Amino acid sequence: MARHAHEEALRMVIDTEEELTCSSESEDDDEDVDDEDVDDEDVDDEGLHQFDPAQDTFSEENVVPSREPHTGHKHRSVFNAVENLNVAKTEGWKEETDVDVAPKSLRFLPAREPGPQSSLADSHSPMSLFKLFFSESAVSNLCHNTNAHAARALAKGRKYSWTDVSVDELYRYIGLVFYMALVKMSSIADYWRQDSLFSVPFPSTVMSRDRYRTISWNLHISHPEADKENDKKRGTAEHDQLFRVRPLMDTIRLACKTFYHPRRNLAVKERLVACRANAGMRRFMKAEPAKLAFKFFFLADSSNGYTVDLSVYTGKNIFPTGRGLSYDAVMSLLDKKVLGSGYHVYMDDFYTSPKLLTDLFAMKFGACGTYRDTRKDFPRSASNPLTKKSSRGSIRWIRDGPLVCVKWMDKKEMSVCSTIHAAYTGDRVKRQVKAQETRRTKSFPCPAPVSAYNQHMTSVDPSDQLLQYYTAQHNTMKWYRKVFLHFLDVAATNAFILHKELHGNMTHKAFMEELVAGLCGVSEKADPEQTSNDHVPVPGAELTSDVRNIATVGRRICVHCKAVRGKKQQTPWKCKACDVNLCLQLNRNCFKEWHNND
Repeated sequence: MARHAHEEALRMVIDTEEELTCSSESEDDDEDVDDEDVDDEDVDDEGLHQFDPAQDTFSEENVVPSREPHTGHKHRSVFNAVENLNVAKTEGWKEETDVDVAPKSLRFLPAREPGPQSSLADSHSPMSLFKLFFSESAVSNLCHNTNAHAARALAKGRKYSWTDVSVDELYRYIGLVFYMALVKMSSIADYWRQDSLFSVPFPSTVMSRDRYRTISWNLHISHPEADKENDKKRGTAEHDQLFRVRPLMDTIRLACKTFYHPRRNLAVKERLVACRANAGMRRFMKAEPAKLAFKFFFLADSSNGYTVDLSVYTGKNIFPTGRGLSYDAVMSLLDKKVLGSGYHVYMDDFYTSPKLLTDLFAMKFGACGTYRDTRKDFPRSASNPLTKKSSRGSIRWIRDGPLVCVKWMDKKEMSVCSTIHAAYTGDRVKRQVKAQETRRTKSFPCPAPVSAYNQHMTSVDPSDQLLQYYTAQHNTMKWYRKVFLHFLDVAATNAFILHKELHGNMTHKAFMEELVAGLCGVSEKADPEQTSNDHVPVPGAELTSDVRNIATVGRRICVHCKAVRGKKQQTPWKCKACDVNLCLQLNRNCFKEWHNND
């Protein structure tokens, strides 16, 4: 009878608790940007937290059942059930002195031997490694679509000369993009200036300024006719927001997974690509330097920062499973058939939820990440918690099966959960502390999940730094060109990491310089000065068939007359190599004077 009364009391406690509503806090820093305005109701500090990633909780068999079935309420998590069973189970947060046993270690079974794959080309030059990601077939497809877009633009009345771009020429164009990443100037036109102390001679030896601009205007990844068909589906489930970058994105993703297999520790992170183009996929982030940006999710090898896979966030409905954006963002990057099993995945508090970590553990992926105390299904026991007065190095933890939640007091409280580690294994960290107006180093206990998280998440940061050192990004009004430039950055950075893994004897700057030389088809040590044969006068514009306008069409201001004489004399001639307009008349030979001064 006593036992029956005891069970009845427990059921009443659960019934009362299930009638309470669950809330999960969303700290709003990030807003969804539509084509023309900003949605003020969709804000989050990570830029993407419109959805709660932990909508699904543990199965009902993990929770003590109530007397009668309840409808209209979501199931409570195991942690919340434990909190409400204080009658039967009074233990709360444990301390570092309590012994914790880590879950059984998952056997590491990668699908292939980790590291650069044996299928790599025999030549490991920067050019050959870059072509693993931007192959000739991919560039040939880019040329085809670019030429089609240019033909369409000319048919609409665009006034510029155009000849079809070839594969070699597009590689030279990409080489100039990387050259501009190495040699920074205030504008694109400055790379072709010839009348300044700060002029650079190299770009004009690769292609003219006008040719570079026309290729930039018409660069297109998908075919224009296919774009039109996709645009007709706008507003339906069949519409693909990434259609204009899909061909190249699929190629880059496949190459990233083909030519390198990651080692055991992986990190899921995000990258921001600033963009003010009028696209509905941008995110507004008031806490970031770039307020408007595209957001990329990426999976990286934490040992070297190699980008294993990536995806672009396109809006609220990118992942239709109903389990939340952060849950599905991680799941979309982890392909067990491609990777294998036994991997350890590290992530920040945007992604971490009990549902995600337990599901990954069931897939034989260990996981570890920081978490938000206010997020649903994490423990909120009031018994023996950390407080603001807790001493530095204090540890609290709760385990439920393979999942352990740990709190650690550093300068401020840090919350981490893991399916890989025990709560505390004796690790210690050194911190500078103030004592009697002086600073000294002191050692503090540190939980195992915190140590591992700091090690493997911060090791990916150098990869982001590599992307930023010589980034190909510059201002453009086309959103798909912004994404194209980011793909160039990813390809160049991954190629450098492969070169470092294979040889390890070249700096990043030296690698990029050799890559630019290879793409532009020149020797890295060649003298960039042009020969006299390159400096020949040519018409400044395409000749017209109307003989009455031959002398007036295409006339431009002579740069020498303007700089030396202070006059705006117009001329139909220009220098082929310098790409500047110069007078060529019997009584005024600016062409000769310009080159004699050089």
